[in-house]
Amino acid sequence: SCTLLCDTGDTGQGARTWIKQILNQDMAFQHIKVIYPTAPARPYTPMKGAFSTVWFDRYKISNDCPEHIESIDSMCRVLTDLINDEIKNGIAKNRILIGGFSMGGGMAMHLAYRFHQDLAGVFALSSFLNKDSAVYQALKRNESVLPELFQCHGTADELVLYLWGEETNKMLKSLGVSTSLHTFPNLNHELSRTEIEKLKTWIVKKLPVEAAKTN
Repeated sequence: SCTLLCDTGDTGQGARTWIKQILNQDMAFQHIKVIYPTAPARPYTPMKGAFSTVWFDRYKISNDCPEHIESIDSMCRVLTDLINDEIKNGIAKNRILIGGFSMGGGMAMHLAYRFHQDLAGVFALSSFLNKDSAVYQALKRNESVLPELFQCHGTADELVLYLWGEETNKMLKSLGVSTSLHTFPNLNHELSRTEIEKLKTWIVKKLPVEAAKTN
């Protein structure tokens, strides 16, 4: 089971369509179900309080400000219900991957590294964590083996700077997360075909068919 969290203002269906346009086909696997959830609409501070489908609020789009922890935590509770539904349907927790694009990737890192450290892995595309993130605080106290992180970022990203993604990767690595950071020269705040193909390869590596058969 693989959960893909989308960007600010988009819906799960929108994210699915976007990926389909890039690949010329659905991101489908014979043995893996892909879920595209949609964030609820809430007032979003960077848009002057206008309603938008966002996973959480931000004081500003920067890695150098406090996190809006209240909205992050309320969404972690909602997404925990989604994970628990999959488990009730017979999916083992270590057969679930979560991740997303931009804010969706940030959400996935909070969800996995603070509340679900027994998931199969996390992917974050064009994403970042704030410098004083609650994720870092949680991992400083952690002793267990953590989900692997697959990160991608374009060097030409003008919204979420490449440097923020790189700093996030270095911080998580220093706190015991097994990470990879794939760099895409000249890519702005968007997805590329090569990136999604790399992600698909990583997903199959983390959730191989053999294990699915023995479950």
